[in-house]
Amino acid sequence: MDPEISIMFQCPFQAGFTEDMVRVEISPRYNRCILPEYEPQIAAIWENCCRNKPWLFNGSKFRVHSVAMERGVLIFRFGLTCYRDFIGTNWSSQAAYLQQQGQADFEDSQAYLAEPLGVGAMLHTADDYFVFLRRSLHVGEAPGLIDIPGGHPEPKAVARGVPEELINLDDLPEDLVVKELFSSILVEIRDEVNLPLSTLSQPVLLGLARNTTSAGRASAEFYVRCSLIAEQVKQFYLTGGPEAEESTSIVFMKRQELLKLEENRDVWKELCPSAKGGVKLFLLVCEGCS
Repeated sequence: MDPEISIMFQCPFQAGFTEDMVRVEISPRYNRCILPEYEPQIAAIWENCCRNKPWLFNGSKFRVHSVAMERGVLIFRFGLTCYRDFIGTNWSSQAAYLQQQGQADFEDSQAYLAEPLGVGAMLHTADDYFVFLRRSLHVGEAPGLIDIPGGHPEPKAVARGVPEELINLDDLPEDLVVKELFSSILVEIRDEVNLPLSTLSQPVLLGLARNTTSAGRASAEFYVRCSLIAEQVKQFYLTGGPEAEESTSIVFMKRQELLKLEENRDVWKELCPSAKGGVKLFLLVCEGCS
């Protein structure tokens, strides 16, 4: 296994989870634990980040505590977190210390970390190519590397009409959170690749991968079919979508090439951890996704 990733959860059967096979439990028990002496550090790190990058804003995110299978249903256990706490914990130079403290205090290395859940898509075209994006040099994470389309499920998309800074767990019906988990990856594909939603299949969840370069932050990796061929996808991409500035070019990879990608060290080292996690989970479950 590449040291930049680990598999948090893999679908135990071929073809992955459809939306009706997933449930969410939301509780304050699944929020980040507070280490009082470290909280001023989080505030200081965020203040420094905002001074250097004044366009940053502190959005709410779902905190993934754990996942579990019960009677054929995959259950996500979510709390709430935010981008500020992610920068101040998972991305902090003190992340290893926080993990050690979490393990000592709770037997959970992630207890003091923000752990916002990401989403990513193995996007498969009608002519058997997979879609990747070369990240802009201006993005905060993995600048210049190759990624899969992705982002985050958003609490604000569920708690419509509630100011983002005031969202609490009571504003997040669990069935709507499941819908947001699955629909968010389609929105990310639409916004990053500029594809009409009508060209995309319903997502299938392959599992969750951890990014060890951000202290084990997890991403839910999906498989999505596109009804367009690669050249059509490229033309849509080149016209530019709402998040076009996040990438500089589109990269296509034939399925047979993808199956041997880990052996191609020159290309593999150009993938950012989220892409590596998506590829790895696809390879583990790919027979049911052909």
